[in-house]
Amino acid sequence: MKEVRFDDLDTLYSMITGEYGEYGPALTVTQDMINQFAELTGDRQWIHVDVERARKESPFGGPIAHGFLTLSLLPGLRSADGYRIVGYGNAVNYGANKLRFLAPVPAGAQVKSRSRLKAAEAKPKGTMITNEIEVGIEGQTTPALVYEMVVLYNPPRG
Repeated sequence: MKEVRFDDLDTLYSMITGEYGEYGPALTVTQDMINQFAELTGDRQWIHVDVERARKESPFGGPIAHGFLTLSLLPGLRSADGYRIVGYGNAVNYGANKLRFLAPVPAGAQVKSRSRLKAAEAKPKGTMITNEIEVGIEGQTTPALVYEMVVLYNPPRG
């Protein structure tokens, strides 16, 4: 895997692309994960946690994961980017430029992610990197979500 320093702007600029990389390994979203997320967040809407009712009444034919549960899985879903940012002291989630939930994730579905480097910018405190991430659902063409993530990579202290 190629290592790229967080402050090597020339290399980062050369990696900016309009095309996504390959998907990383898939992860199964279980009903237990959905239930635990519901308890943690207090979002116990029946479409997520009441399996029988969701099978009968939901337009999706069964329970679905919370959109924010799917988003929260991103740190564990590794895209097959082929590079790793190195040399920084810490990385701070700076926010999102865009987040869209495009398709529901049924309980039991396998999700996977892929990404593309969209921007890199020198900042007084480090380097701001923008990645666009797509979370796909095995067997479906419409992605579950598209997320434009902004991270500030800060140099080591001391």
